[in-house]
Formats: sequence, C-alpha cells, structure tokens
Amino acid sequence: MNPESSEARLIDRRIALAREWDELLEQVRALKGFEDFLLPPPIETLLPAAAEGPVVMVNVSAWRCDALIVTTEGVRAVPLPGLSLASAQERLGEYLRVVTGDGLEEREAVLTSTLGWLWDAVAEPVLDALGYRAEPAGTWPRVWWCPTGPLTLLPLHAAGHHGPAGGGRTVMDRVVSSYTPTLRALLEARGERRGVRGPGDARRAGDEAGEGNGDGGGGRMLIVAVPDAPGAPHLENVVTEQEVLTRLFPGDRHTLLAGDDAVRDRVRAELPRHRWVHFSGHGGQDLTDPSQGGLLLRDGKLTVTDIGAAGYQGEFAFLSACKTATGGTALPDEAITITAALHYTGYRQVIGTLWSVHDRLAVVVADSVYQRLTTTGRFLPGDAARALHRAVRPLRTGFAARPSLWVPFTHTGP
Repeated sequence: MNPESSEARLIDRRIALAREWDELLEQVRALKGFEDFLLPPPIETLLPAAAEGPVVMVNVSAWRCDALIVTTEGVRAVPLPGLSLASAQERLGEYLRVVTGDGLEEREAVLTSTLGWLWDAVAEPVLDALGYRAEPAGTWPRVWWCPTGPLTLLPLHAAGHHGPAGGGRTVMDRVVSSYTPTLRALLEARGERRGVRGPGDARRAGDEAGEGNGDGGGGRMLIVAVPDAPGAPHLENVVTEQEVLTRLFPGDRHTLLAGDDAVRDRVRAELPRHRWVHFSGHGGQDLTDPSQGGLLLRDGKLTVTDIGAAGYQGEFAFLSACKTATGGTALPDEAITITAALHYTGYRQVIGTLWSVHDRLAVVVADSVYQRLTTTGRFLPGDAARALHRAVRPLRTGFAARPSLWVPFTHTGP
C-alpha cells in the first residue's frame, strides 16, 4: 500500500469526522435548553453570582497571575506581581508537609508565614482594589474566593499578619469570606434560594425561615455523632457537641444517628430526608485520590464518591470533622472534597475544615454558630458565613500565635 495514499485517506477521514462532529453539535444546540452545549457560558449570565458581594477568581499560571474580580457590573483584572506559580507550589509543599505532620512548633511557624505571604501576594491587592482597607464600621462586606491551581488548598480566608503587630492587615478583619468551587455553582445556589428551581423550593424557603417540618424531614436536623470510629482516636467532646444540637433542636426537630446507628446505609438513607445535617467525628482525606476522602462512620467511610452519586434538597451541612474541605494534589483545579460534594449535590450552605481540628474547639465553634443561627427561635442557615466568622474571630484573638486552632474552619456557599 502506498504510504502517501494511506496518509491521505486518514486525513480525509479526520476531516469527515470533524464535519460530522460540527453537524451533531448544531443539532444538539438546536434543542431547547441546550443552546450553549459545550460552549462557555456568556459572562453576562454569570454576573448575578456576585449579587451579594464580589467573587474573586485567583488565576495562577506560569506566565502571569491575576485576580479576576467579578461583580454584577462586570469583571476586572487585578495584577498580582507578588504571586507566581513557582512560589505558590513551594508554599503549598511546605504547608502540606506541616499540616500532615506532627511537629507542632514548626507547623505554627509555617502556617503563620503562609498566611502572611497570602496576604502580601494575593489578599491585600484584592481587598485594596475593592476598597476594603479597614475594619467595617457597620455591616461587614462579603467576599467569595474561587482560587485555582495550588491556591485551592491554601487558606485564603485567613490570609494576613495576625496578632498585635499586624495592625488589622488580615482578611478576617475586613470581610466575611466564603468559598465557591465555580461561578456557576454559586449562581445555582443563589437561584435555589430565590425559588427559580421549581415548586419544591417553596418548601425549602419555608425551611430556611424555620417554619414547620414539611414532608420528607424538612425542618429537621440530622445529627450524626461518631466519637469512636474504628482505628481512630476517641473524641471525648463529640458527645458534648451532640448535646448542644439536641438541646437547640429538641424532640421531633432532630434525628440522631449515634453509636451503632451511625453506619453508612443509615446515613445515606437519612440524608435525602433532611434539609439540615451535622456530622461530628473523624474525617479523612487522601491527597492523591481525594474522591476517597470522607467521613468515618461505625462501619467504614462515607466517601466523596458516595455523596456525589446522590442528589439532595439540602439547605445546610456542618461538617465538624477533620479535613472535610481538603482537596487533592493530583487535580488542584478540581474541588474534590466532602464539602464540595455536599454543595454540588444540593446543600447550599456547608461549613467544613481544612485539617484536623481540636476536639474541644470544634464544640466551641459549633455552639457559637448554632446559637447565632437560632437566636430568633428559628433556624436561619442563610447567615452561616457570618455566624462562622463571628465564632472564629474570638479564637483568633485568643490564639493568634497558634493558627492551626482557628484557621481550618471554612464556609462554602451563598
């Protein structure tokens, strides 16, 4: 066979396949609801994601680094000359080494240095561009962080020079921070709250206002308490946390899965029946295979894959467990965490943790958050980000030199 003839036929075949692909795309895009199939969404359709505050997308590349500030008016770029891909990778390597290790003094030193670097390289230029240069006198503004690359694993919400010498040069002293895996995820979460998803959301709106139980467990808190997971240390204060929840959600306002009831099948069965869920216990993450990270139950791990395979009509999830907001290193741009899995599959407001948290302080944060969200006598999870911010700042004041105690708590959602 003539090699040139064979190559020509191969080229012709590729051209024919490309033409067929284009024709199929045209047919799909002619269908109602699929007009933008495999196309990037028009930026105008994503701007409403910033309806309640700017979304900051931090782009890290080998060529240059910028923050793209998304508001309802449009997008503007803020150059970040102090940030580079190499410096971000180096900082991430040090960060992961200490947060997964046992050296406490080195951990605190590296975390303190990392937070300062994040402020200088990323947060300060962004907040200055937004005009957030001092602690607010009135209502605190909100900012949503959407990092990329190595920054997806670093605590942007806690960036700053903390302690008396810092002079308020911290994110926590200027804004209330949340995370979003994508603009579209935040937009969809906002749309759900505004009732644009369908008739089922009328019931959700009632639940957010704390009205009634509804059917399917609406208005009930699912409490999963696992102080003793196989192969993990005993967590003494899980029982205390459980008591806090059952006191604030008494009687038929909660479902409790504890002891031998806290098993995978029971939890998976109860999740779709509850708008609100609180996990208290151990979590784990595999940095090389983040889809296998999850929550440790009595009979094994409830993984990211397990949760991602379902869909929920959830409103609020509090993951008082270790490493529930920690992603992986193999795909740094992908938000593969338990926090993100619950958010993607229907839970609008999710509180999680970046690494192992102190058992006693986890109770302090949970108690403070829930006290604020139930202060009116009704449960108002829509204020979760502000409640978490107010719970963590006093810890930061008391333990400024020990960031490992207060940095890990994060909020994802609108």
